[in-house]
Amino acid sequence: MLDWLQKWYKNKFSDPQVVTLFLMLLTGFFAIYWLSGMLAPVLVAIVFAYLLEWPVARLTRFGFNRTISTSVVVLGFMSILILLLMWVVPIAWYQGRNLLRDLPQMIALGRTYLLELPELLPGMVGEDQILLLMQSVDERVMTFGRTVLSLSLGSIVDLVALLIYLVLVPVMVFFMLKDKTELSNGFVQFLPDERKLITQVWHEMNVQIMNYIRGKVLEIVIVGTVSYAVFSLFGLNYAMLLGLLVGFSVLIPYIGAAVVTLPVATVGLFQLGLTPEFGYLLLAYGIIQALDGNVLVPLLFSEVVDLNPVYIIIAVLFFGGLFGFWGIFFAIPLASLVKATAKAWSTRVHPADPAD
Repeated sequence: MLDWLQKWYKNKFSDPQVVTLFLMLLTGFFAIYWLSGMLAPVLVAIVFAYLLEWPVARLTRFGFNRTISTSVVVLGFMSILILLLMWVVPIAWYQGRNLLRDLPQMIALGRTYLLELPELLPGMVGEDQILLLMQSVDERVMTFGRTVLSLSLGSIVDLVALLIYLVLVPVMVFFMLKDKTELSNGFVQFLPDERKLITQVWHEMNVQIMNYIRGKVLEIVIVGTVSYAVFSLFGLNYAMLLGLLVGFSVLIPYIGAAVVTLPVATVGLFQLGLTPEFGYLLLAYGIIQALDGNVLVPLLFSEVVDLNPVYIIIAVLFFGGLFGFWGIFFAIPLASLVKATAKAWSTRVHPADPAD
């Protein structure tokens, strides 16, 4: 066993480039793990820089200066983003307040339906089970209320953080795009000379991250907009808020779609009752999710998501538990990084062992 381990270690770590790649990944992992709170504005700026690199590159191909192209794209993007926020956020905030106001009535209606289950399903559901479920729901609602209260008490701190983001992030995005070549060359100077393997992995991941961020933003916009249109067509209350929830649920593959189904079904049941319209609403929502998973995702991420769904869910749980929101957002690229690293590592050609 010891001889096998020694042979494996010599085969995998005898190449200096493999050791360099391993140390780089390990350093980056611990840096993000310990400094993720302080680096959050930088991560946001990197996401926006990747998103806007495509239009900046297109403008430069038409002969525009890199600085001018960056200025036009960043100003245009920030203007559109601010206009959307000024339209969407007040409506979503108002609908969220109304939802919290109507929540007790929804819970009461849900209790009514639950208490009828023992009669509808005799022998399968007992009254004790219903009462235990209702007690659990009450405890969760109280916990949610305390969470909302703590968030409202910390709104001043959140406002200050938001102002910092509004100032720092656009500035960093502008210089990341304008000085892309200089920043890349400056970073490369810190790398060792034996970096062929790092370059191989980086080139593969750079394209994947760019495509992933652009595709994920498009998926959020398309799914959220279509969901809002469908909910509005059914006359559903809180259509904007629910559309936002469905749109952002795509950040968490598979799990997000399952979780956001609960508020959609709850609001629909409270407003429409057990009617055919409620069934049509759930059918339309199911069609949206099916088209997203079977048409939109393969179309947008055909070059990025080459992973089994089981690996994606494991990556979401693992990296989300380590890095929080950013771990969830970058779960697929991080899983792809692990795959690309393992592929580059396993395909390294080592010199044959000398004959005994």
